[in-house]
Amino acid sequence: MMETNILVVQPIVALVAGILILVWPQILNYVIAAFLIITGILGLMHHM
Repeated sequence: MMETNILVVQPIVALVAGILILVWPQILNYVIAAFLIITGILGLMHHM
């Protein structure tokens, strides 16, 4: 199984998100909302 390195995934995600925001600016709201929800869930799971 191939191990996914966060240092490789992060720039790819940033690039795709940047292109999507340029093409469809309204998606920025969804990207920010998803980021905040995922960060909140992971933060809560870490303390449980």
